[in-house]
Amino acid sequence: MKLLIKFALTALIANALWRVGSEYAVYFRFRDSVREAALVRMLDDQQLRRRILELAAEYSLPLPESGFTIERQERRTVVEGTYVKPILIFPGYEYLWRFQWTVDGFVTVPPSLRDVAPGASRD
Repeated sequence: MKLLIKFALTALIANALWRVGSEYAVYFRFRDSVREAALVRMLDDQQLRRRILELAAEYSLPLPESGFTIERQERRTVVEGTYVKPILIFPGYEYLWRFQWTVDGFVTVPPSLRDVAPGASRD
């Protein structure tokens, strides 16, 4: 009987770890996708905002439009956000897990392009 209880307890813990771990895997993939989108300099703030919301939908994340901010400085883009996702930890028990993320994208300019004056052509 003790062995059966230990086995059941181990199965419950393994299940909870699997579910939390799976959500963190999605969280990391989403965050990396947002970083890639933030590095695209051709996107203005509205386009980047739409792209982030599209990514959240692709990953089935409950990210509201007001759930993140975009801040731009010369070649740096910082996106900060948070969302809360219910995770079924144990049968019949959901926990509202809060995921916070910050993406700091910095675009570097290759030295060969940095040395050229705007409007000048290279030979």
